Amino acid sequence: MPLYGPLFNEYAEKDSEHQFSLQNKKLLKVNMGFGPVWARTGSMVAYQGQINFTNRGSGGLGKLLKQAATGEGVSLMECVGQGELFLADEAAEIQVIYLENDTISVNGGNVLAFSQTIEWDVRRIQARGAAMTGGLYNVELRGTGFVAITTKGEPVALDVSQAATFADAQAVVLWTGGVQMDIKVDTGGLKSMVRGGTGEMLQMAFRGQGHVVVQPCENVIATPNAGGGGGMGGALGGLFD
Repeated sequence: MPLYGPLFNEYAEKDSEHQFSLQNKKLLKVNMGFGPVWARTGSMVAYQGQINFTNRGSGGLGKLLKQAATGEGVSLMECVGQGELFLADEAAEIQVIYLENDTISVNGGNVLAFSQTIEWDVRRIQARGAAMTGGLYNVELRGTGFVAITTKGEPVALDVSQAATFADAQAVVLWTGGVQMDIKVDTGGLKSMVRGGTGEMLQMAFRGQGHVVVQPCENVIATPNAGGGGGMGGALGGLFD
């Protein structure tokens, strides 16, 4: 018996020639014909075909120890097989990036998936003023392939080469290679401090050539050593167009 209604037309599966594509703003479609992918553990919502999932934890003993020491990282599963895989993370919006022998520095809480050709590690951020926060750490993704990140709401990609750029550490999602980050202290002046401060004392200051991506929500998961600020990194897809 036929079914009628817009559901089966408006939300039908979309075809794509790429390994990563958006089914909609909150659902990532992965074409497994391009090879295995790494995905956030528990992010699979559906698949068609034959796909196997193996929990790889933090990606090895070295990364596990770094994650335990810094609080930064991501728990991953390896996805291998043939067919179409659909990934999501609590209905957060998804941004697809293509790296071409490039690097990004990403907050671990925003990593959803990436091609197996992408290398990753937990890195200490070399930044002036970072010592006052106890140290800042991020997930570094590098190589050639697709990366999918999540944001709370639609982000803004700021070109740091155009002007001095500052952001709240809890809103910064990632920055690209070629961007340097420093810590800026802004007390708001003595009168502001007497009244309890502004809540914006520690800011991330960016310079160099590239982009910083900021989401419209100050709840990026902070690492224990980041002093209340979450961490964060060619061809970077349509995010910066």
